[in-house]
Amino acid sequence: MTETARISRFPTPDLVDLTDDIRSRILAVQEKSGFVPNVFLVLARRPDEFRAFFAYHDALMEKPGNLTKAEREMIVVATSSPNQCQYCVVAHGAILRIRAKNPLIADQVASNYRKADITARQKAMLDFALKVSTRAHEVDQADFDTLHAFEFTDEDIWDITSIAAFFGLSNRVANVAEIRPNAEFYGMGRD
Repeated sequence: MTETARISRFPTPDLVDLTDDIRSRILAVQEKSGFVPNVFLVLARRPDEFRAFFAYHDALMEKPGNLTKAEREMIVVATSSPNQCQYCVVAHGAILRIRAKNPLIADQVASNYRKADITARQKAMLDFALKVSTRAHEVDQADFDTLHAFEFTDEDIWDITSIAAFFGLSNRVANVAEIRPNAEFYGMGRD
């Protein structure tokens, strides 16, 4: 394991030491984005957890459905901000800017989504996601009724819940591990 450029409190493995499936996944991401997101390197230190993490990530974030990919990223940014997860706000903020084709949206959602240039439907979605992230024990039928009024289905509500919950886990791991956002994320989607 090496720590040439500190990207985490924990050491990261060298690519050559990784199993073929994990190395291939990382190299595919590098080819697509032009760099290796630090979270991949940090999580690669625990191969079984890496596989489980990214399998669930992909199941939530890449699936077709009523939530757009940009809305899924909005949930990540909005819930990661109060959790003070620098990595997720910066990295998923970049993805949100790209998917929404809006250079301002991630900063607006991270700082105060209630004043962001998003729809009332999206604000209701983020209100619920934040409640799941911070006060899930208070979720009740009124929350479902509000979302249903905006034409969210129960499956959509499950997706919102799962994304908020999954990234709550991710935020906590990233914070404890002190995973640093790659410099490349800061400029993505701003032009």
